[in-house]
Amino acid sequence: MKYPSFKDLILFEDDNHIVVNKPPFVASLDERGGSGEVNILRLAKQYSADAQVCHRLDKETSGAIIIAKNPEAYRSVSMQFEKRKIKKTYHAVVDGLFTFNELFIDLPILNDGNRSVTIDRKEGKRAETIFNSIKFYRHYTLVECKPITGRMHQIRIHLATQRAAICGDTLYKGKPVFLSSIKKGYRISKDDEELPIMKRFALHAKHVIFKGLDGEDIEIDAPYPKDFATLIKLLDKFDS
Repeated sequence: MKYPSFKDLILFEDDNHIVVNKPPFVASLDERGGSGEVNILRLAKQYSADAQVCHRLDKETSGAIIIAKNPEAYRSVSMQFEKRKIKKTYHAVVDGLFTFNELFIDLPILNDGNRSVTIDRKEGKRAETIFNSIKFYRHYTLVECKPITGRMHQIRIHLATQRAAICGDTLYKGKPVFLSSIKKGYRISKDDEELPIMKRFALHAKHVIFKGLDGEDIEIDAPYPKDFATLIKLLDKFDS
């Protein structure tokens, strides 16, 4: 895999923080077992020696991720996360038509430590997300997701509880989108295997607001990466 230049990922930078647009398939931090793969933390440390990643996105998830350039900034952002002061907005494409209007999901999540999570009302930790439908297609819905807490797989599993699995999220029964399913008359030659439009689940961290050390809001919008933008473009063209 060709890794991007860290500078090209930067959406915002000041003396204390960097916000990057994380590409899909790049981990946020060193993964357990230390595979030695390039990740956002390693790229950031090459750019700024004291850099610390303040939160993580799933490896397949793209979008805005906050990096602190010094310990004071890291403490400040960590406290904001702990007190749920940071406003994060994700976009997801889900399979089916769903009208979410400030839908508030409050279902506890249990992380068994084995890369899988379940809804568990007794043992789970509190998890809250607000969902709004942004755009309706014939077969799909673009959904805005606002996690209040930050549990592993939170948006993915909360959507799955509404039978609104994210496209391509096979772990939660989400099916990938194929051009043949939305474009009338699209045929692929019988010797070829059709690949999905996106080779991952359709989730992107679109927007983040947090406070800098001066107490002023820092507000960042992360453009869709190429694969997500292509999916939206094709849905606009063939599934509207």
